[in-house]
Amino acid sequence: MPDPSFDTGAPNWIDLGTPDLDAATEFYGGLFGWELVPGGPETGGYGTYQLGGRTVAGVMTVPREQGKPAWTVYFQTPDADATARTVERAGGTAAFAPMDVLDYGRMGGFTDSTGAYFGVWQPGTNPGLGVVMESGSLIWSELYTPDVPATAAFFHTVFGWQTQEMTYPSGPYTTVRPAGGEREGSAFGALVRIDQVPVQAAVGPHWLPYFAVDDADTAAASVTRLGGEVTMDATDVPEVGRIATFADPAGAVFAVIKPAPMG
Repeated sequence: MPDPSFDTGAPNWIDLGTPDLDAATEFYGGLFGWELVPGGPETGGYGTYQLGGRTVAGVMTVPREQGKPAWTVYFQTPDADATARTVERAGGTAAFAPMDVLDYGRMGGFTDSTGAYFGVWQPGTNPGLGVVMESGSLIWSELYTPDVPATAAFFHTVFGWQTQEMTYPSGPYTTVRPAGGEREGSAFGALVRIDQVPVQAAVGPHWLPYFAVDDADTAAASVTRLGGEVTMDATDVPEVGRIATFADPAGAVFAVIKPAPMG
């Protein structure tokens, strides 16, 4: 699971690009209890979602003609510019070059070698998310990709990720952890062959963030009530938990999990 110490290569930020900020805030506020802290002119209107006074995500208005509604996962880097050079050498591309965000940090946006978009965050005064692994916050991320071995090689080059293949009834599942992440619980996500899950294949290569919840079935009912779409009903995964996948009212995809009891 994600570690709040934010090792290099681990998720340390997440944000939502949406065409309707008010509608998104009503949806995620109703679902998770998030509260919007609007961004000022100096941030270009980029705001944050807070839960109990701690940051759970960033959010910005992105008109549909500029990009489809989507969640973006960002990974910790000590040097965004060096990471950008490594991405290009590994066969990825820069959607936008690293740039300073006031004194908060330095960020860049990229696509991997199979076309999935991701970001990097080099912390300044903002170290990253204020809470992870608690109800209503980021707990896991999956990358849906057409080529798991190629993607694993790409991210090993970029971040030094280590992988471990597991097998579930739905097919192989390759977990990822930071370089040197041998300690228990250091895995933060997985690579999944995109054709294993048709509803995710329809989106194309992408990262799917998971948020922790106390009850996946209740979350699914809330998504429907709030105008979102349940793309996979709540389902038990042995020794993992109960999961469900959704699209918000604008179409951004995400998932929730009620983790299985530990030990």
